[in-house]
Amino acid sequence: MSRFTVLDSPLSGLKLVKRQRQGDIRGFLSRVFCVEELADVGWIKPIAQINHTYTVRQGTVRGMHFQRPPHSEMKLVSCIRGEVWDVAIDLRVGSPTFLHWHAERLSAENGCALLIPEGFAHGFQALTDDVELLYCHSEAYAAEAEGGLNPADPRLGIAWPLAITELSARDAGHPLITSDFEGVRV
Repeated sequence: MSRFTVLDSPLSGLKLVKRQRQGDIRGFLSRVFCVEELADVGWIKPIAQINHTYTVRQGTVRGMHFQRPPHSEMKLVSCIRGEVWDVAIDLRVGSPTFLHWHAERLSAENGCALLIPEGFAHGFQALTDDVELLYCHSEAYAAEAEGGLNPADPRLGIAWPLAITELSARDAGHPLITSDFEGVRV
């Protein structure tokens, strides 16, 4: 029995993963990750790192982060408390959807996750206060490979659902995309 329903997004390789809950009067069990089932939809590496984030305030934006090769990573992002608007941007060189973004609402209630392939930037906006996310990464963080896009870049045109109330100096300081931005080779 599959523990996931996986839906394609408009961006090749980007998947919405709906966890199947098994429950009774005590509560439920929900599988967050299964290498066998997710391999069928593109997760091809072991988990190298799992991160847990907590965001205090509704309207906060975190992102848009990525890692360059050879540290490009896949991510499986799950919301375990509150609700977020989770955004992925295609940065793959030669992709027909280069610089296009797609967003999904992830929440503790809906049990959905976003499977983000290599070559994508990722970020989110907290739609509620007190949001917690779990990230499974296929590569460990490498500072020398870190990259980021400015979440307010007009060229990206991300339609954040709420006014941005908080944004780190680091994320706000990412430069705007210029015509010489080549993207990421994966």
